[in-house]
Amino acid sequence: MKLLRLAPEKTNLGFMRLRRFSYPFSAALSIISVVTFIVLGMNFGIDFAGGTVMELRAKSGQADLAQLRQIGESLGIGHVEVQGFGNASDATLRFGVQPGGGPAQEATVSKLRDQTQAAYEIRRVEVVGPRVSGELVQSGTLGVVVSIFAVLLYLWFRFEWQFAVGAIIATMHDLLLTVGFFSVTHLEFNTTSIAAILTIVGYSLNEAVVVLDRIREVMRKYKRMSTAEMIDMSVNAVLPRTIMTATTVFLALLALVLFGGEVIKSFSLAMMWGVVVGTYSSIFICSPILIYLGVRSEAGPAATPEQARKEPRPAKARTA
Repeated sequence: MKLLRLAPEKTNLGFMRLRRFSYPFSAALSIISVVTFIVLGMNFGIDFAGGTVMELRAKSGQADLAQLRQIGESLGIGHVEVQGFGNASDATLRFGVQPGGGPAQEATVSKLRDQTQAAYEIRRVEVVGPRVSGELVQSGTLGVVVSIFAVLLYLWFRFEWQFAVGAIIATMHDLLLTVGFFSVTHLEFNTTSIAAILTIVGYSLNEAVVVLDRIREVMRKYKRMSTAEMIDMSVNAVLPRTIMTATTVFLALLALVLFGGEVIKSFSLAMMWGVVVGTYSSIFICSPILIYLGVRSEAGPAATPEQARKEPRPAKARTA
């Protein structure tokens, strides 16, 4: 039976010729990410900002968001955020920390429950105090920093320093664009978003390692081939695997976005973005850095194109 292929079996695309466009493009996206983070900030969820979220389902089958917002404002509890999600009958109601601590927060929840229970089913109530949210911010930040440091340490020992630098820059690029994605889209940033960032680091690292491993293998075989040609050959060799991996993960995440509900929506959307930027950076950010760092094969300087073409090409691996 013939295997399904999402990419042609033999490709010879010149990816490295696009590096003069990919680097300015990525630099522009990185600057936009920093500016939006400074100007717009992050939409911190209840986990980090503190407050209460109530998940409601209308008994009539249609949630009236304007009415829910009016109920919240009539109680004088400050800014109330009401959003619909999933089905037309589902909605979330959020409000911040109330003066008076825990008892005041619980009293407000009771008032809202009394006002809405006739027309709505209360499906979930989450209350996070300011002290707990502050601890979550510190723990989440520390977890991200430690994990990134561990990844960088692994890369440094796993590859030669030029390869490690390329993988490190690609990983930082993906993290920066993910932060910009949260800032631009104003998706809720909560503890599941931290999990998404850590997962994106792992995915980006995996893609970079696959490409770098193949480049190092080609370098050992072709002693006189130019660096750009070696990288193009390596990327083309792993391209079917890269496309297949990215497509299957993207489709699984799309299913989570459509049917997973509001709780994991920010995680799923961030991961979809991470799959795109992780695949892009492994080809157009990580690999071309080897050219600028002057990586050559073990035998010395690169050959001319005519000399490189005379070298034997590797035998194509047979698939069962």
